Amino acid sequence: MKKLFLLFIFFVVIINAQKLTSNEISIINQGDKNSALPIYQTTDENQHKTLLSLSSEIDPKDPNTTTLVKRMKESLLSTDGGVGIAAPQVGINRKVIWVQRFDKQGEPVEYFINPVIVWRSELQNLGPEGDLSIPEFRDQFYRSKVIQLEYVDLKGQKYSEIVEGFTAVIFQHEIDHLFGILISDKKEKEKNNSYKPVDAYKKSDSMTR
Repeated sequence: MKKLFLLFIFFVVIINAQKLTSNEISIINQGDKNSALPIYQTTDENQHKTLLSLSSEIDPKDPNTTTLVKRMKESLLSTDGGVGIAAPQVGINRKVIWVQRFDKQGEPVEYFINPVIVWRSELQNLGPEGDLSIPEFRDQFYRSKVIQLEYVDLKGQKYSEIVEGFTAVIFQHEIDHLFGILISDKKEKEKNNSYKPVDAYKKSDSMTR
């Protein structure tokens, strides 16, 4: 009986943790619901704090999640060469990302809810990255060549897939955002790392995430 009670409490906590706050709902629904949400910048102190904050899971079946997903896509498409975006970049510390799939025919952009990298290859890529939220910043970074990703869609359906190459790099960059990790900070922490560079980047010279 005690175990059932604890299990019940666990699920209640999880469900409540996924509920959007009134402030988040206000941000998601501000202005025209079919338009792009403004992209947060590190040059603004309050926006920078949001970008550095940890994101929590989101309820995929909440109608506000659908609105957030749609508006994030518009935000990404409004950029010049952006190939990915994470919810913190539009002011919402929740686990939602969009990624351009260079590993698929037609190179579509796709959304991912509550994404988790469950495995990373030891073999690393070395290549250039920029960020939609960090003006005029670009540098070289190490990323795993292959990752295994788990996520859900807006219906709550679970998926798992293996991703490699430049698309895997984009996923790692966007999921870093969900942990409040910015490439400007990441560079400082990587100084003592050394990996075998592998050329798995594609069209990366003009692309930012």
